[in-house]
Amino acid sequence: MIKLIRIEQLAPGMFIHDLNCDWTDHDFIRNQFLVADAETVARVGEIGVHEIYIDTSRGGDVADAPTEDDRRSELDATLGHIAAAPQPRLESVSRDAELQRARRLQGEAEQIVRGVMGDVRIGKQIELEKVEPLVEKIVASIFRQPDALLPLLHLKDHDDYTFMHSVSVCALLTSFARTLELPREVIKEISIGALLHDVGKAKVPDGILNKPAKLTDAEFDKMKSHVVQSKIILQHTPGISEIALDVAAEHHERFDGTGYPNKLKGSEISLYGQMGAIVDVYDAITSNRVYHKGMPPTQALRKLLEWSKYHFDPKLVHAFIRSVGIYPSGSLVRLESGKLAVVQAQNMEHLLQPTVLVMFDAIRRCYLTPQVLDLAKSKDVIIEHEDFDKWQIDPARWIAAG
Repeated sequence: MIKLIRIEQLAPGMFIHDLNCDWTDHDFIRNQFLVADAETVARVGEIGVHEIYIDTSRGGDVADAPTEDDRRSELDATLGHIAAAPQPRLESVSRDAELQRARRLQGEAEQIVRGVMGDVRIGKQIELEKVEPLVEKIVASIFRQPDALLPLLHLKDHDDYTFMHSVSVCALLTSFARTLELPREVIKEISIGALLHDVGKAKVPDGILNKPAKLTDAEFDKMKSHVVQSKIILQHTPGISEIALDVAAEHHERFDGTGYPNKLKGSEISLYGQMGAIVDVYDAITSNRVYHKGMPPTQALRKLLEWSKYHFDPKLVHAFIRSVGIYPSGSLVRLESGKLAVVQAQNMEHLLQPTVLVMFDAIRRCYLTPQVLDLAKSKDVIIEHEDFDKWQIDPARWIAAG
């Protein structure tokens, strides 16, 4: 049985099923392992987690601890409350009208970010005049129709992760800020900070950035130094705003003070830094890496909710979930009818009833003639998210369909 325990209840002989934190925040080789001794207990405590999951069939138990199913029921109830809450009415064009522009923008964005990182690597200063037009296009696209660009950003290659992660964080943070109804000029600065939040990684050796295995302690420290490097680089960038700096300098801080580099806590972290932290973690844990498989978006949202008990402001996590939907566009979902579908567009008034592309019969295990279905006008309902790999479905074939 999988149970959730407090970190102070962890003891030698227990088997950790899930460290219950963003995998980029720790340097353990595995996320599941037997706790051999008191030293391991101490090391787990140092990564800043407050609760972890243990597998009682493979190690020690805590009699009165809640089960993983208990926690999931709580989180799903919260997702239901978020879905039922009034949503801001944001005008948008149709997804199909924006999709072609979004495809072009995705390619352009990758090339520009790649160029910026290359310039930084050889010591050249960032030229904001090259970045600002791209950011304005991303902001305009998200304002027109976020369901066109955001799903495309799930399609990252391992080799392009560093560049596309920056683009994804930029687009997601723009959508988040739009949902919060922040001023358009503020959103632009947030988006610039998001696009450039990881420029410090240009100062991290490729052997560490692209290492196909878990990092050593020294390598992990070097990787974490990218935040300070990003701040230094941006401080020497003419025209950069304080808002953009906050996003880059604070996106690894945590609400409970367990983040880095400055262990800021609560309101010591700017609104923009707190927003950036939520988005950065969401994109990281949903992305496939050489040695780490990304989790489905809805599962990632559950994790953000769970971690908001300590690491993030719960109200901001709720707002972020509203910005992407309970079943984010590009997700694979199972319908009550036994069919699988890819979420195409959100229905902001009914977040549990998006528009989907039905394309697979999970019972007969065969493809169907694709059909667009607005679940707000259908008797069929989503019963759970699914994993593309489990069904051997190529997401690239369906996420960009239109």
